[in-house]
Amino acid sequence: MTEILIGRNDSTSVSLDPRYGNRHGMIAGATGTGKSVSLMVLAEGFSKLGVPCFLADAKGDLAGLSMAAAEPGDKLKARLEKLKLTDWKPQANPVIFWDIYGKLGHPVRATISEMGPTLLGRILELNDTQEGVLEVIFKVADDQGWLLLDLPDLRALLGFASENAKDISTHYGLISTQSIAAIQRAVLKLEQDGADQFFGEPALELSDLMRQDMSGRGVINVLAADQLILKPRLYSTFLLWLLSELFEQLPEVGDLDQPKLVFFFDEAHLLFDDAPPALLQRVEQVVRLIRSKGVGVYFCSQNPDDVPGNILGQLGNRVQHALRAFTPRDQKAVKAAAETFVANPKINVSEAITQMAVGEALASTLRDGGVPSPVERVMVSTPTARIGAITDAERATVRQRSPVGGKYDTAINRESAAEILARRASDKAADPQVIAKQSPAGAPAKEGPDWTDSVRDALLGTNRRQGMIEAMAKSASRAVGSRLGQQIVRGVLGSIFGGKR
Repeated sequence: MTEILIGRNDSTSVSLDPRYGNRHGMIAGATGTGKSVSLMVLAEGFSKLGVPCFLADAKGDLAGLSMAAAEPGDKLKARLEKLKLTDWKPQANPVIFWDIYGKLGHPVRATISEMGPTLLGRILELNDTQEGVLEVIFKVADDQGWLLLDLPDLRALLGFASENAKDISTHYGLISTQSIAAIQRAVLKLEQDGADQFFGEPALELSDLMRQDMSGRGVINVLAADQLILKPRLYSTFLLWLLSELFEQLPEVGDLDQPKLVFFFDEAHLLFDDAPPALLQRVEQVVRLIRSKGVGVYFCSQNPDDVPGNILGQLGNRVQHALRAFTPRDQKAVKAAAETFVANPKINVSEAITQMAVGEALASTLRDGGVPSPVERVMVSTPTARIGAITDAERATVRQRSPVGGKYDTAINRESAAEILARRASDKAADPQVIAKQSPAGAPAKEGPDWTDSVRDALLGTNRRQGMIEAMAKSASRAVGSRLGQQIVRGVLGSIFGGKR
C-alpha cells in the first residue's frame, strides 16, 4: 500500500503508513515555519488514498488545496530534485467548502438539541449554576417532546421556564429567574455574534463529510474559519461537537488498512484553554476511543504543550517544525517537544528544533507493530496543489460544482418549541368565556339535559371536566412526546445522560 511521504533528507525518508493513520498525530511549530504545508501534504496524501478529510482554514491559505499548483520554477525544481519527487506534477484536489456563516462555503448547521447543554453552556460561557439550570431546561423540553432546533426555540423555552420557575423547581430541581435571565443575556450575545446562522436545519449529516469523487479520491472538506477563529469558544466548541458526533454515530471497525476519515484540529490550544476538568476528561475519552471508529485526529498548534499530556500521549505521528526559544516558556516548550520523540543518536533534538529553516521539520511516525520510528530531520515534501489563497471567482467555481449545495444552501424551519409555545400562549389568550345555553328562537327551553347532551359531555367534556376524547388524545400525545424525547438524545459530549442516539 502506498505510504504518504512527509519528508526526506540525504540518507532516509519519513513516511506515514496508512495502517496507522488512525493513531492520531501532532503538527507543531512557530508561526511561519511551515505547519500549513505539512498539513496540506498529509491531507493531500490521504485524499489520494481515498480517505476524506476535514480541516479548518483559519488564514485562508488552505483553500489552495482546491487548485493546482503553478508550473515549477527553478527554486521548486531544485527542491523537487532534492526530495526525489520525479513524478510530481501540479494537481488540484476534490474540495468542498463549508462556512458556519454561509458566505465562503455551504452553511454548516446543528440543532440546539444536538449540541446539548454541556457544549452549549461552554459556548455561552456559563458558570456551573447556570449550566445546571440549562440542563434542567433541556430535560423539560425532552419530557414534553419539544424540539429545540434554533435559537428562537431556546429563547422561547427560557421564557417558559421563567414563567413557570416554581413548578419546574418542584419537579426537576431549583432554578432561579436570575440564572435564567443570565442565560438569556448570553443567548442574546451569541446571536449578535452570528451564531443564529449556525443553529437550525438542515443539520449537517456526517455522511456528507465522508465522500469520494468519481475517481475514488477522498474529498477534502475545508471549513472557512477566518471569522470563526475570532470567536474562540464557538470555533472550538463546534469542532468538538463535530468530533463527538463522529464518535457517537460511527460504528466500531477496529484497525483498518487506512482511516475512514481524518480530522485536522487547527489552533488546538483554543480547545483546551479554560476547559473544565470534566470536559477535558471527555475529550481524552473521545480521542482515545475514536481510533476504533476508523477516524484519525491530528492536532495543529504552535507548542506541543498546548495539548494536555494525557491526550498528547495518544498522538503517535509527529511533525515538529522550528520553535524559537526567546523566553523561559519557549525554552521549556523546546525541551518538552524534544522529550516526546524517540531518540536518534545522530540528532541533538533540542538544538535542531531551534535551528531548522522554514520547510524543515523533525518527523517520527508509527511503523510495523505501531512502534514510533526514531526522529529524523527532513525537508518537508511539496503538495501538488497551490500553497496560498484563492480568488473569489475560483471559490465560486468550486462551490458550483459541489454535490451538496442544493441540500444545505437553503434553510428550513419546521415546527418546534418556539411555534408550540407561541400557539399555547395564543390559545390561552383566546380562551372563550362560558356562555349560557340558549334555545333556538320560538322553541321552548329545555328543562334539563337529555341523553344526547350526556353522551356529548362524556365524549367531549365540559368546562369543568375532561372528556374521553381529550383524555385519549393527551395519552397519545404523551406517548408520542415520550418517543420524540427518546429521539432528541444528544452525543457523548452533549447529552444529559450520555445516552446513545
